[in-house]
Amino acid sequence: MAAPQEDSATGDGRYADRTEAGRVLASALRTAMASLADAVVLGLTRGGVPVAAAVARELGLPFDAVPARKLGIPGHEEVAFGAIASCDGHRCADLDRPLIRRLLASGFSPASLDQVRDRELAELGRQECVFLGGRSQGAAGRTVILCDDGAATGDTARAAVGAVRAAGAAVVVLAVPVAPPSAVEDLAAVADRVVCPRQPLAFLSVGGAYEGFPQCSDEEVQGLLAGRD
Repeated sequence: MAAPQEDSATGDGRYADRTEAGRVLASALRTAMASLADAVVLGLTRGGVPVAAAVARELGLPFDAVPARKLGIPGHEEVAFGAIASCDGHRCADLDRPLIRRLLASGFSPASLDQVRDRELAELGRQECVFLGGRSQGAAGRTVILCDDGAATGDTARAAVGAVRAAGAAVVVLAVPVAPPSAVEDLAAVADRVVCPRQPLAFLSVGGAYEGFPQCSDEEVQGLLAGRD
């Protein structure tokens, strides 16, 4: 595995939308990467797919989707105790085990967390069918550029890196338009390289880095994937 590296360039401006973020990210990738010849761009569903589509278009690379789901704490779904993702038939879970132990000690039942896991596994399977339809993402032996629309804690990104590695990727580059420096540092421990153009110290949320940040729909993802050829 290549030594983890961090590419940092802070910025306080906001992206207009995910497409603009992808264009900025593509420029950062072009600067950071010595070669993109064998690369494929994969976007985490759903919000990472428009970013990946813009990156792929700018760099002239193939792209596809990586189904990924956060495992939210029951009643506090915005906080994750882990995430799951899949690539080329390989599923990976990244669990925050210390947090899970604290949740269990504070009164959450194992069954309640299992229900979240089972529900999100079902949704992951649905996305595999709807977005991939049995198609291979083609990660084996290649440089994979994993894109999301940002990373607050990096839970889904870590699960996606694990799935892509299980699928046989030669090099995994995690590319996000915005993330706090702490998340970039953590993600550099699992990816071969992290490219993140904007790393504000006063990070509040991924959505706060955008002027427009609507929820990405199944239809938008399907439309982008339909036009990828």
